Amino acid sequence: MSSSLAQPARGTGLAALVVGLCWTVVLFDGLDMFVYGSVLPHMLEHHALGIDAAAGGDIGSYATFGMLLGALSAGTLTDLVGRKKVITTCTVVFSLASAACALAPGLTVFGAGRFVAGVGLGGLLPTTITMVAEYAPRGRGNLMVGLLMTAHQAGGILSGFVGLWTGGDSGWRVAYWVCVAPLVLAVPLVVKLLPESTSFLLARGRTDEARRLADRYGVELPAPDTARPGAPARRSAPAGLFRGGLWLRTLLFWLASFGGLLLVYGVSTWLPTMMRGAGYELGSSLAFVVVINLGGIVGMLVAGRFSDRFGAPRIAALWFVLTAVGVYLLGVHMPLPLTYTLVFLTGLFLFSAQAMVYAAVADRSTTDNRATAVGWTSGIGRFGAVFGPWLGGQLLADGAEKWGFTAFALTAVASTVLIGLAGLPPRQRTPRGPTGQPVTTTTG
Repeated sequence: MSSSLAQPARGTGLAALVVGLCWTVVLFDGLDMFVYGSVLPHMLEHHALGIDAAAGGDIGSYATFGMLLGALSAGTLTDLVGRKKVITTCTVVFSLASAACALAPGLTVFGAGRFVAGVGLGGLLPTTITMVAEYAPRGRGNLMVGLLMTAHQAGGILSGFVGLWTGGDSGWRVAYWVCVAPLVLAVPLVVKLLPESTSFLLARGRTDEARRLADRYGVELPAPDTARPGAPARRSAPAGLFRGGLWLRTLLFWLASFGGLLLVYGVSTWLPTMMRGAGYELGSSLAFVVVINLGGIVGMLVAGRFSDRFGAPRIAALWFVLTAVGVYLLGVHMPLPLTYTLVFLTGLFLFSAQAMVYAAVADRSTTDNRATAVGWTSGIGRFGAVFGPWLGGQLLADGAEKWGFTAFALTAVASTVLIGLAGLPPRQRTPRGPTGQPVTTTTG
């Protein structure tokens, strides 16, 4: 981990509290995000709200665009008003939006509810990543981010079970009432127990408040040279991500995130269909969804641990390479036990590669713009989340299911190159004197 995060040397109990509370809200984030796909077959079967396949696709895109807007705006807002307020607000927003979906009298209200839910969902994830990174014990930041991201995969698995439990004509309404649960279960805990980031407080010049918080929980404040008291609000603007020659690294992170989320959403959306096209039975193809998400949970922990030792950009690049190999081999028909193993390993690398992109951005950012950097990286990546399912759909419409595996594998190779370049150390500029000659310094 770079010194920019300046984790406390002690206070593991506080880190566990922060991770635990953020894990809980991200679990519901994952549930709310994936539940639409889980209940959509029931809604189509019973023509709920008069929905058809075309409208179902449109409504699915509403949440995605909402997430894009939420991620782009929440990062900057978080660097201005604080991590805790945004986490609380985003959780309330997607919970209430789910209630609107459960009560929706027609598709217009339902679609609006999904869009608003997307805004909350898109803003929550980068904000919790920022909070966890700033409270992680020294040398464990990437592991903590990986642990946090397991909640998202767990939410996806939970949404599958919710879809199974809530069949029937109006079962989808029950599923959305389940998604209102964080308003009652998580928000009160966050309001009461989640502390504000001490790094944020110091960066905004609220030193006394940061000291009281540190004394209350028995933790050390970040080192003075990494905190920027009273940092001006303009540094939180997205333009600040391009200052001082940072533009190239920022763009590389954005493009890597685009490729990573293209893979995550493209593979997640079309895996069962592509596997059927590769010759597997429907039952096995659906089971692959659970297996790949289980692999994702394990991968988050493994990637986080290795990233703390070798650096998040290096592990993300390696993980993208292994994702490319795994996705490409999925197009080869194999004995079922071997295929399950390959799907598990592909999930292990696929989801955590993208998570380590976020970890790398958090690690390479300063306190006054970390949430902005992570938020915009997530937001730009959402364009990939839109493009991935579209790309898979186009290939399937042309009867080229097996080419889908190749296309996604090539995307993983491209992300390997991008994150590898983004992770290179910045070029050191040689100090020069008034005459333009290099200045040499001596020690002794």
